[in-house]
Amino acid sequence: MYRKKVFTSFATAAALSLLLSSCANQAGPSTNETSSAGGKVDIPAISKVDVPAGGVLPAGDGKATCPATTTLAFAGAQTGPNAQLGINIFNGVQLAINQHNEANPGCQVQFKKFDTEGDPNKATGPVTQLVSEENIVGVIGLAFSGESKATGNIFEQRGLVHITPSATNPSLTENGWTTFFRGLGNDAVQGPAAAKFLTGKLGAKKVYLVQDDSDYGIGLATSTSKGLGDALAGTDKVTTGQKDFSAVISKIMNSKADAVFYSGYYPEGAPFIQQLSGKGYTGTFVAPDGVKDEQFIKQAGDASNGAFFTCPCIPGELIPDFAKAYKDVSKGVEPGTYSIEGYDAATVLLSGIDAGKQSRPDLLAWVKSYDKDGLSKHYKWDAKGELQAPTVYGYKVENAKIVPVGPIGE
Repeated sequence: MYRKKVFTSFATAAALSLLLSSCANQAGPSTNETSSAGGKVDIPAISKVDVPAGGVLPAGDGKATCPATTTLAFAGAQTGPNAQLGINIFNGVQLAINQHNEANPGCQVQFKKFDTEGDPNKATGPVTQLVSEENIVGVIGLAFSGESKATGNIFEQRGLVHITPSATNPSLTENGWTTFFRGLGNDAVQGPAAAKFLTGKLGAKKVYLVQDDSDYGIGLATSTSKGLGDALAGTDKVTTGQKDFSAVISKIMNSKADAVFYSGYYPEGAPFIQQLSGKGYTGTFVAPDGVKDEQFIKQAGDASNGAFFTCPCIPGELIPDFAKAYKDVSKGVEPGTYSIEGYDAATVLLSGIDAGKQSRPDLLAWVKSYDKDGLSKHYKWDAKGELQAPTVYGYKVENAKIVPVGPIGE
């Protein structure tokens, strides 16, 4: 376990090392839980998160040197129905590179982005182009599990290290790839945590599970359903782009389930919860990181109020200096899902470049042996590219805003 301290220590260090111009123990949710209308549980939000003491930051010591052509890339959705999740990552990466380059005049790392639209069928083209550019020595991405599965062999063939801040399907590390690393917990971690959250803190006795047809949704639904055991009241499937959820809602209502877990993304999650609410459902709605985005609230409207999320991601908005600097990059938008994971993933690669690991083989070896604290967590990967001991957080929609409620599944 790494040592933790109040964030103000990081803020002081960041002010000195990063020259940003522009934690304490968590408030436990266990003592103030109250039942609300429809049998829902109200878990209070937390206002602080623990951060590692002395974590590696993008600026380094300011003495780095590297060729002017040294380039990192981001590959993921920047357009398309799930674009916001990719944009959250891209902004975090951009912030890390900005801070690095400001502090290191002798090493100005270039940054290129490749839009996959989050679509496995479209991702192979941009990734094939990316790996052919020899100046690119490391990649942050891909964002989603399906496109990661479709492109992993392309990275492997060219020996190009890539760290995903968000793709969580457990099978991705079972392909024998040596260039793939996951910057957060996978669904084999999130699923059981979500199940425990539902039946524990949320007090659900009967949970109806609905999954979409993505690799992500299928994988997470499988691990969550196993964790639910006898509390699983039923399951059903929806498809990407589906608009009418009346059939599955009828099954939910007939099951008398007091909670619904939706395993998928926000473009379908938003109309689903709207229609579910419109039919008079008063139980608890829980969804994972693929739904945890402000776009879900915008699209679902009032029906989103009281919804919960699970995510193996850290609430970066509760790290003051990071949140402030991020908003400068994102034009006033607060950090979102995976923002700080993107920032930390970029920092791992930047620190390798600063250490002189400026070829693809050298930077890959750097990541394989990495064992350091980042801003959000400790980064050390096993032989398959999985992080050790990742934490899963719970979130909820309160007053049309997503707020964290603390670690779950513990």
